[in-house]
Amino acid sequence: LVFAVFISSVKGYSLVREYSGQNFFDLWDFYGDYDNTTGGNAIWANKSYATSQKLAYIDSRGNAIIKVDNTTDVLVGQNRSTVRLTSQDTYDIGSLWIIDLSYIPFGCSVWPAFWTFGPNWPEDGEIDIIEGINMMTNNQMSIHTTPGCTQNGSEYQLGTSGTTTDCSQASGCTVTENSPNSYGSSFAAAGGGVWATQFDVSGIFIWFWSRPNVPASINQPSMNVSQWGTPHASYFSNTCNITKYYSPQNLVIDITLCGVWAGVEGIYDSTCSNSGPTGSCYEDCVVGPGSPRYDDAYFNISYVRAYTSALPSATSTPSPTTSIYATMAKS
Repeated sequence: LVFAVFISSVKGYSLVREYSGQNFFDLWDFYGDYDNTTGGNAIWANKSYATSQKLAYIDSRGNAIIKVDNTTDVLVGQNRSTVRLTSQDTYDIGSLWIIDLSYIPFGCSVWPAFWTFGPNWPEDGEIDIIEGINMMTNNQMSIHTTPGCTQNGSEYQLGTSGTTTDCSQASGCTVTENSPNSYGSSFAAAGGGVWATQFDVSGIFIWFWSRPNVPASINQPSMNVSQWGTPHASYFSNTCNITKYYSPQNLVIDITLCGVWAGVEGIYDSTCSNSGPTGSCYEDCVVGPGSPRYDDAYFNISYVRAYTSALPSATSTPSPTTSIYATMAKS
């Protein structure tokens, strides 16, 4: 009932962008630089290198593969190549994003994410939809903002909130997924799954379905989120004013290695203490041969879809780096 009240003004969403098939990579920018955001031991390849080395390609099923280099023998002092993609379009409040995957990168040192950020990151907000490290078995969702946004630990959600309710803290406001098969080898064994994220004035809400539980409505041309039941993570606007703390968001898919979460001593050791002789994330994982260490470090993505509640249907194609929501609202 509480959630229904918050979303009562939203009747449905219409598709405005689909990233899939042979054209999946056309509307994404490749980072083309070292990881200067999380302190990771990764080089995010440019498009030319990523495609030529098959770090980003379309497989025989038409799915997008985004992976860590598992063929190079990395020397001490060097970093390993991987990929970070950023959508050329931005999506304003009133958007819905759905991602369908059959594989998420995992393994010691591996830190993948599907997330969003505003133009003046981190001041314009961040939403972490899929994120995990090392040998975690459950996905972690979170939001990050400037001071003033909080999450009530007893929010209407299926996941479990972290101990921090101040979303401006380094960890953000986290929610751990409680449903099975949301990360790691079990996610793939179950056939993958689907996440949906509502970015709305009433709040930010995230749902997850393992493959056997994906609702048929996901493949309809328009979405009605009221049919999906309780979100797995909820961030209500009554404790976090979405219009104040968030600007139009870019979508990001990336994989980094080690860094300020996966590589932190104590965190790394909790699941990866037997990964090598030194106990160092970098020395025991990144350095040396890539296989079999990084054979599981890849995304296999069927599609990413973006929807808006602004208009009943998509009628225009915005230019890169523009806001779809804003462009359509003016048409």
